[in-house]
Amino acid sequence: MPGVPWEKLFEAAQAARALAYAPYSEFRVGAAVLSEGGGVFAGCNVENASYGLSVCAERNAIARMVAEGRRRLLAVAIVVDTERPTPPCGMCRQVMAELGAPALPVRSRTLAGREARWKLAKLLPHAFTKRSM
Repeated sequence: MPGVPWEKLFEAAQAARALAYAPYSEFRVGAAVLSEGGGVFAGCNVENASYGLSVCAERNAIARMVAEGRRRLLAVAIVVDTERPTPPCGMCRQVMAELGAPALPVRSRTLAGREARWKLAKLLPHAFTKRSM
């Protein structure tokens, strides 16, 4: 997507990753989303001893965006410290589908600078939407 400030998004995601609470997995993730209107919202993963209560960085960033009154995702950046870039989990993909378009660009980058790029439709080809009800 032209005009996406990817470096700004990755910087925000990396700063959020440094604040992640991941005492169980030690898998710290940061994410930043770009909303309509140009807002950048970052989030980190927050684990819990009851694993099902853990929240991913991507959903935390999106929740922050929504809490600020924005409703449309334009881009998602993820930062991880793994050998290969990590795509968002299924729950995060579904939340992205609710607030983004099928062509939503999603990028993941490692701390070493390796990057992967996807469109949401490729990550979640059969999203559950309002039309599914």
